[in-house]
Amino acid sequence: MKKFITFYIVCFINCSVFAQSNDIWFAFYDKDTIHTGFKDKNGIIKIEPKFTGFTIARKFEDIIAVSEEKNSKWESYYLTKSGKIVGRDSLYSFDNGPDCENEGFIRFRDSKTDKMGFFNGKGKIIIPAEYSAVTKMKNGMFIALKGAIRTKIDDEHFGWDGGKEFLVDLNNKILIENFAYNDDLNFYSLEKSKEPSKDETRDSSRGVDGLYYSFINFDKEFKYWLKNILLKDLSKANLEKHSFDKITYWKEPDGWINAPKNKFINQNYTYLKLKLQDLKNSKTDYFISTDGLNQFIFESSEYDLYFNNCNESKDWIYPVKNIVINPKNKADFGQDHIQFLRTENGYKLISVSSRKEELK
Repeated sequence: MKKFITFYIVCFINCSVFAQSNDIWFAFYDKDTIHTGFKDKNGIIKIEPKFTGFTIARKFEDIIAVSEEKNSKWESYYLTKSGKIVGRDSLYSFDNGPDCENEGFIRFRDSKTDKMGFFNGKGKIIIPAEYSAVTKMKNGMFIALKGAIRTKIDDEHFGWDGGKEFLVDLNNKILIENFAYNDDLNFYSLEKSKEPSKDETRDSSRGVDGLYYSFINFDKEFKYWLKNILLKDLSKANLEKHSFDKITYWKEPDGWINAPKNKFINQNYTYLKLKLQDLKNSKTDYFISTDGLNQFIFESSEYDLYFNNCNESKDWIYPVKNIVINPKNKADFGQDHIQFLRTENGYKLISVSSRKEELK
């Protein structure tokens, strides 16, 4: 069983009440760029800059984690748009950062029981804290680990031994028992049927209702697409068709550079064709990894869709598949990286880096 790996911080909290609003509020800084507040789309200040540190939300839709300093003490809590404060002793954090709402739900950890659940956007507990660990809410579902024993990995991280994993819906109804944690499943592709799916890109599991729940597996989907769509036609036209509008590439001494896809492909077609053709050779040493879009590289507005309100990559919908090609000569150093972003219109070439600085 793949383990949930988590790191959390528990903080205590307090705050004032703010007016209700249904529109999205946007974060802004004070003149010293130390404290964060929120404005509406018209620039009207809804919350004066007072939050810092733990506050990572760039957009405020329903509920966020915030932190402020009062009387030389840190106060951290969940805050709703209506100004309701919840989770004073129940903040959940992962990799040194607080949770970010997804689909109007945010995770919390009960400090007394060390169990997890969900608040909804109104600050109401919609899933009680009865699970050892839970994933984000995805398409009204989440994977839950129950009855596990915490094990320490190092000074900052821990894992889980034992327990059972379930697929659960937002009504806390178990859909599938023994549902193994899997980062590669697209929960927004759910199909239910009386028999397992015959689609080779899908994984099927039998639900407690006797039906089979199938989800597209990103890894299977990408490898199928790579083999049957891209590698079968390595013409310039097909490469451009399956490329993002801009290609980001690494070039010394300038670092990361953006170029229109037609310009980049015209200038680097020979390199791309040779590298992609090599993938058909069984002797080519390469592997495919899954990443999220790097928010420090892809910063302009055309990439906003691929990040959540806390500027985290939405890799549970839009993963980046990274083809990493090792050199043919084992004595050589470096690797070639060719990255494809999953978009609403299929996988698109988005980033390239060459170990030999061959890109133009």
